[in-house]
Amino acid sequence: MLDDLYAGALSDAETRLNRYSIADLAKAIEAQQPALDAIGLLSVGNTINVIAEIKRASPSKGFLAEIADPAELAKTYESAGAAAISVLTEERQFKGNLADLAQVRQAVTVPILRKDFIAIEQQVLEARVAGADIVLLIVAGLEQNTLQHLVRFVESFGMTAFVETHNKEEVLRAIDTGANMIGINARDLSTFDTDRELFATLVDLLPKNALAVAESAVRDITDVVAYAQAGADCVLVGEALVTGDAGTLLSEFISVPKIRL
Repeated sequence: MLDDLYAGALSDAETRLNRYSIADLAKAIEAQQPALDAIGLLSVGNTINVIAEIKRASPSKGFLAEIADPAELAKTYESAGAAAISVLTEERQFKGNLADLAQVRQAVTVPILRKDFIAIEQQVLEARVAGADIVLLIVAGLEQNTLQHLVRFVESFGMTAFVETHNKEEVLRAIDTGANMIGINARDLSTFDTDRELFATLVDLLPKNALAVAESAVRDITDVVAYAQAGADCVLVGEALVTGDAGTLLSEFISVPKIRL
């Protein structure tokens, strides 16, 4: 499944080159405001920081929410205390797009993550043009040389590389890139199986100076508490927010103390 997701994302990226060139993207970046310091902003405070996700669908769950106005949802997230907003831009399975990200950038002041299956420089350039401050890089989908290169390429534009892992080997590969924001995803993107204990088993491998992000499997505050007690600095939450009362849930989540100070 992961290979298919990357293949689709790369095919769609190639199609977008019919509308603009790499040179066009590079020129458009010059007109953008500088990227926000996501690491600095997501490191502050004694309570868990929440990265709230705009997510219409997923391969494992299918349709989740219509989200006709992603900017309005982003405003709800920000006003309820979200420290950052993740925007899924993958078009085929997650039903997102880059226009969503650009609209969200205009609506909020917190850092924005482009969440997609990023494998080439073009996708990083697109992220910056649309206003992203953070770019997701998935260890399982990238060769180490490519991963290393993309981390540096993301950082060259002042953005933060968010490197996602799912097992010990991937965590060690992420550390080897020098990334300052590392996620441990409870959901295996190859099988979509979920292991809620995974974060706790791997978090101690992370450097103390790296932002530790727990991803997936957050149903309610008990899951956020468990992640915080295991040592998470941030949690990334999507499905629970788009299918529930986002404002109420976020106000609960951001009250959870973190222990990894």
